[in-house]
Amino acid sequence: MGTRAMQPPMGLYFEEFAVGDGCESVGRTVTEVDIVNFAALSGDWNRIHTDAHYSQEQMFGERVAHGLLVLSIASGLAVRMGFMEGTVEAFMKLEWQFRRPVLIGDTVRLRATVREKKPMRRMGGGVVTFRMEVLNQRDEVCQRGSWDILCKNLPDGADAEA
Repeated sequence: MGTRAMQPPMGLYFEEFAVGDGCESVGRTVTEVDIVNFAALSGDWNRIHTDAHYSQEQMFGERVAHGLLVLSIASGLAVRMGFMEGTVEAFMKLEWQFRRPVLIGDTVRLRATVREKKPMRRMGGGVVTFRMEVLNQRDEVCQRGSWDILCKNLPDGADAEA
């Protein structure tokens, strides 16, 4: 028996997306370590994220994850879903809302739905607009918005139906 190289799955090309298509990621639990590491990386040591005693007296009653940390986790979850692997050229635009806090111990996942497609022939692909929702373990929307992603066209001779 011969040895065969394992090929990782490739993403979808512009032509392979259809408006209304959607998928959901696996879950990812947000930890205290995530918050501390993000505070160190970003320089955002706001006490609502990093001071347990201070946070007890604030509106959420405990520390909350940075909104931009959760957005960053969402980006990673999108990549893990595989549809962007090797076919995305650029992240073009972001419109985002922070709806509810994510707490230490919450498990978030990302729901992505294709909302719109726009060919960009001069750029060798097209922009796919996704509706993105970050949901917690109770199916509550914590963050949501849209992402415009520039995706490559199918290689010459390839067929979207294949």
